[in-house]
Amino acid sequence: MANAVLDSIITSRKRLLDPIERSSEVLFGLIMVLTFTGSFRAAGADHDSVGRMLAAALGCNMAWGVIDAVMYLLAALSQRGHNLTLLREVQAAQPARGRRLIGDAMSDDVAAVLTDADFESIRTRLLQVHKPRAHARLHPSDYQAAFGVFLLVFCSTFPVVLPFLFVKQPERALRISNLIAIIMLFFTGVAYGKFAGENPWRVGVIMVLIGIGMVSLTIVLGG
Repeated sequence: MANAVLDSIITSRKRLLDPIERSSEVLFGLIMVLTFTGSFRAAGADHDSVGRMLAAALGCNMAWGVIDAVMYLLAALSQRGHNLTLLREVQAAQPARGRRLIGDAMSDDVAAVLTDADFESIRTRLLQVHKPRAHARLHPSDYQAAFGVFLLVFCSTFPVVLPFLFVKQPERALRISNLIAIIMLFFTGVAYGKFAGENPWRVGVIMVLIGIGMVSLTIVLGG
């Protein structure tokens, strides 16, 4: 565990999007497209409005996918810069303060299971890191993850809007679209719950309720 903590402090490397991040991006994309389909019902359904709604939903989710990807890169760069600052502070500090800085950088759950010897071992190894980089930088895996963020937000649009392309009756297409969205919200919640160690089915239901509530609020506020 100490080695994993050390690696996190030095490099902040991690695998490409964990289930929590993937679920969050899908939820975000679904809320965006459901805002359009919900407003579509309120405005009245006809052939011309279907085309406008589809173009608006796809365009909006593409734009927000790009924005979310850029924000992901900025967050990754910020975290890596923070870790470099922490490394320099630990190297310049007295032993007791260095161990305290390392403990403060960890979650309470992780810090609680480490002993003083573990903290000292991490501090000693951090002292052996020569010439930390002057500035944080992004890795190729960060760009891959950012592209994954874009795809999750943008592609989550398609299952919800496909019924409008293949079902001629707009009202029927809307009902099918809503059903697909509810199913996607539910299984997004199931995946979220499994990773978080909660009851997957309960979290799935909660995710559906949260999604419907957020979409309703967005529509009411004029989104």
